[in-house]
Amino acid sequence: MAFTNTSGRYASFGIVTSLPGEVIDSFWYIIDHYLKGVVPLRPIIRFNLKNRKGKITLVFSQENYRNSLAIDLIIPYVPFYPSTILVIDKNGKETITLPDEVNLI
Repeated sequence: MAFTNTSGRYASFGIVTSLPGEVIDSFWYIIDHYLKGVVPLRPIIRFNLKNRKGKITLVFSQENYRNSLAIDLIIPYVPFYPSTILVIDKNGKETITLPDEVNLI
């Protein structure tokens, strides 16, 4: 199961230049406190960033998992934020990235 043997956590250039640190930190918090041990995580998980009443809502999903989980943040939504974010676990090296920064083929 992915995200169980963390050896490092990173954010891609696209993430660092398009999201504030508090949003980036929220992904790790959600993974650690809401997903680990609750959902059998795959090596690639997806979050969609949505606007809900002017605040950010992060919606978790992953391949072959029929449920999703929405987490409301108190952080203001900015329409220029990316709408889809991937978090990838590659042998304990966990990276938050934009889909167009990854070659999944």
